[in-house]
Amino acid sequence: MLYFSVPLGKFVRRVSRLRGGGSALPGLVVEKIDPGFMRRTLSTLPLGVAVVSGTNGKTTTTKMVVELLESQGLKVFTNRTGSNFTRGVAAALLGEVDWRGRLDADVAVLELDEAHAVHFVNQVPPRYCLLLNVLRDQLDRFGEIDKTAQLLQHIASKTTGTVVLNREDPRVARIAETLNPATAAGPEVRYFGLDDSLLSTFPNDDELRAAPGSPVPAAPAKPHADVVLRRVGAADADFEYDGVTATTAMKLRGVYNIFNAAAALTLARAIAVKDAGTGQTGADNAGLLEALSQVAPAFGRGESLVVDGLPLDLVLVKNPSGFRLGLKSFPAAGYATMIAINDNYADGRDMSWLWDVEFDTLRDGGVDQLSGSRAYDMALRLQYDDVAIGAVDTEIAPALAAFISGARDKPKRIFCTYTAMLAIRRELSKITTVEVVS
Repeated sequence: MLYFSVPLGKFVRRVSRLRGGGSALPGLVVEKIDPGFMRRTLSTLPLGVAVVSGTNGKTTTTKMVVELLESQGLKVFTNRTGSNFTRGVAAALLGEVDWRGRLDADVAVLELDEAHAVHFVNQVPPRYCLLLNVLRDQLDRFGEIDKTAQLLQHIASKTTGTVVLNREDPRVARIAETLNPATAAGPEVRYFGLDDSLLSTFPNDDELRAAPGSPVPAAPAKPHADVVLRRVGAADADFEYDGVTATTAMKLRGVYNIFNAAAALTLARAIAVKDAGTGQTGADNAGLLEALSQVAPAFGRGESLVVDGLPLDLVLVKNPSGFRLGLKSFPAAGYATMIAINDNYADGRDMSWLWDVEFDTLRDGGVDQLSGSRAYDMALRLQYDDVAIGAVDTEIAPALAAFISGARDKPKRIFCTYTAMLAIRRELSKITTVEVVS
């Protein structure tokens, strides 16, 4: 049956792109006129739908899962723009379906914002889900993190096949207790995890909030993890699965990205199965690791561009944990540094979380440029950590131009919130090659 919503949605998408409009507008239109569009389209996929959600790491992890599955010969549909609301998924579908609304893919791997994922799974129950972590983020939207954990639990409850959980995040790991995986009706539960030597690098939210010297509660016995990250090197990492430890090169940088690679491997291994009854993996593990070694950072997530013949790195920051790990993963020495902080809806309005980040690693070299609508809030925060500031300009375009001009002979790094990152990429596209994501 030909639904008029598909041709109309494609028309809106084309007009929106010609005018430089947002990628989600066509999805919003088709959601309004045809609420069954996503369910009808995605229900035809042979391997179903996999949802990736959590506070940190959704975009890069989704990109990894897609490339891993493609290495296994699967056709994968995904929402590449990082527009992780339901309308973003609908808009991405409009770009891939034919005029009759048919999607040529084996499986969909979708990044979804925690709250919007709840609406999505009510419409389209996923066969797989991957739940990464629960950390304080956009408290003006989500409230306290226990609310976020409840959102993730709802996603898991709607999953019909396999739920993949972060063994090291207690709020995520506890979701397994609500699923009754041992019953015929319950989903399979798999975990990804860390070597004990790496646990201090990834404190959970309770550990981040604990007062110095406070006692650490005894941890319950850990379940077996399908994939464990054993070691992170400068350009490689060790992953253990099926009782063996394998080393692979990594183009991804940042310890958090490498941990998310363990999550991506776990989900990819779950999807590529020979027999769902026995759980025997049909994945080519050597092929998965080779594909993983070639994954480049998602746009703005440790993405490295070239300006004046030198690297310029973009590092997305949106909550205390993400900023801490970004500072730890990308040392400041030898780099000119810019920080751009916006407080638009997609960033979260409440920027008080900046006070939960320690900026002492920037003290030696200082910060050359601050920008964004909350640049002066960032300046005040840095002053309390005795970090020298070169210049402050709330307008991103002139601030970026001044930063590039003033540090022409040095590699550069910009820590930025989501909408600031989009604005910076637009400006950079005028002077260097920037991947177009549509």
